[in-house]
Amino acid sequence: MAIITVNNVTKSYGIDIILQNVSFIVNEGDRVGIVGENGAGKSTLFKLLAGITEADCGSISISKDKIGYLEQSAVIDSEKSIYEEVKTVFYEIFELDNQIKSLEKKISQTKDKDLLDKLLLEYSSLMDKYNELEGYSTESKIRGVLNGLGFDVSQFDTPVSILSGGQKTRLMLAKTLLLNPDVLLLDEPTNHLDINSIEWLEQYLRFYNGTILIISHDRYFLDKIVNRIFEIENTRLSVYEGNYTEYLKRKKAETEIKLKAYEEQQKEIKRIKSIIQIQKNKRSEKSVRMAESKQKLLDKMEIIEKPVINKASINLRFDFDLESGNDVLTVKNLSLSFDRQIFSNVSFEVKKGEKIALLGPNGVGKSSLLKIIAGEVHNFEGEIKFGTNVITGYYEQEFKSLNEQKAVIDEIWDENPYLTQTEVRTLLASFLFREDDVFKTIDKLSGGEKARLSLLKLILSKANFLLMDEPTNHLDLKAKEVLEEALTDYNGTLLFVSHDRYFIDKIATKVMILTQNGVEIYLGNYSYYIEKKNQLNEKQEETLKKTKTQIKNERYKERLNRLQLKQQKEYLKNLENSIYQAEERIKYLEEKMCDAEIYKTGEIVDIQKEYNSLKNKLEQMYEEWENFSG
Repeated sequence: MAIITVNNVTKSYGIDIILQNVSFIVNEGDRVGIVGENGAGKSTLFKLLAGITEADCGSISISKDKIGYLEQSAVIDSEKSIYEEVKTVFYEIFELDNQIKSLEKKISQTKDKDLLDKLLLEYSSLMDKYNELEGYSTESKIRGVLNGLGFDVSQFDTPVSILSGGQKTRLMLAKTLLLNPDVLLLDEPTNHLDINSIEWLEQYLRFYNGTILIISHDRYFLDKIVNRIFEIENTRLSVYEGNYTEYLKRKKAETEIKLKAYEEQQKEIKRIKSIIQIQKNKRSEKSVRMAESKQKLLDKMEIIEKPVINKASINLRFDFDLESGNDVLTVKNLSLSFDRQIFSNVSFEVKKGEKIALLGPNGVGKSSLLKIIAGEVHNFEGEIKFGTNVITGYYEQEFKSLNEQKAVIDEIWDENPYLTQTEVRTLLASFLFREDDVFKTIDKLSGGEKARLSLLKLILSKANFLLMDEPTNHLDLKAKEVLEEALTDYNGTLLFVSHDRYFIDKIATKVMILTQNGVEIYLGNYSYYIEKKNQLNEKQEETLKKTKTQIKNERYKERLNRLQLKQQKEYLKNLENSIYQAEERIKYLEEKMCDAEIYKTGEIVDIQKEYNSLKNKLEQMYEEWENFSG
């Protein structure tokens, strides 16, 4: 069943056409990934679907009313706490809960039979509505989603007003998910999430009942979630079945077919033009007619556009002049504290040629560790020792090393005065800074432009040991692929922090997990680390099960030793009798609760209490019976 139908939609801003003649259908239950370069129109498409902006022409039809939309940099202004703000999603349920509690109090105090009948009828109606809205599970839903997105219980009372931009975006994501809309529009939902939270979100979305459209540069995330890809390129939208990896294969095959068709047509056009020229030169009546015929054939020909294979992208190649020794870095008993202990007992070694991914939850100190190694942070305890001929290059995610007031060309030239202006401009052009772009001041650059400039500075440092903090942030998919290729070909040593699991999988030869109490090291890439982690978790679960069984057996033996056999038999007999009596009473109460009259008299409140109490008691008695007779 079609949920969304878009037909020949065009959207422009001024003279710039963003989307042109876009048509597609999204079916119920689809998981669609929206991909394309920065500025291609992905967020514009979402704004059209969410009804925030209108199309210039064409039509959009959505058969469901409940749409949840998370903008890429969603912000929220609120004086409430985190928990109270999220509760607003369930305003109706919490209002119902308050009404039910108020009504229960009135029922317990009312003696008038007619009024009691009326109150009980109202109570029954409210309870039906409360159960229909699944009010009983609301609190656990809120806690589950907040915890999953990285909010600890200790943070629930934190005022929203003091949260960082990233935390506010995560909070908006929590509210959007808890809204449980029929159609979920998520614009870069994995931004500001650590790997644990991304994995939780993956699991949540895989079992989500509605229809999902996701804009994301996280290729690993797309592979796990989506079953279709919508690519926006050159104002057009193309549909591909399958996940991101399947899309890449199909796109490559499609491009090769189009290129072959283009080349064959160009050969045919060249052949026809040659015939036309030859026939014109003959100047006979017959040859002129043939030339005219061929020209008509050429005019009617539907020209195949040359497929764009290598659109403008950065030219990356990391190199160095001086090779380091085999021992690149030794870290011993490293500890860091600010207003609290960040991490301690961190020890590890880095060898030449290793490419190490540094992972761990937000706030554990990954960026701080890189800053210590880069010499940016000095108030630490422990030992940092570099090997022979090690030259470090540091890429920081906040771009603080860039001088905001300098022009782009000066930022490069001032640190590399041996280069000529032509050489500097050639280098900048290879990083897509062309013509007047080189004279922009850095404070006017976008995040992607600052990332490209920082990468150029890193290349020019000729470092044989690269320290990179979230290098794929702000890069579009094409730039990420170029960076991956450059780092794969890099012969030096790399230590990097990233939440991009696809990137980690491509680059890492070792994974290092930073915790508050040290590091855990896994040889191999991200997939290998996940495999080992899952194996370890399975072993821990088996050990836990064994431990629980052992504890249960020990307790059983202790009780057997304390009780003589005769006393045990007597106890079991009495216990079995009590179980029988409890079951009979529960059966009687269940029959009672089927009687409509008890709701009028108010007797239901007392019966419900006794019923719940007996059920709990019966469960305890059965547990006791199993311990002594099992």
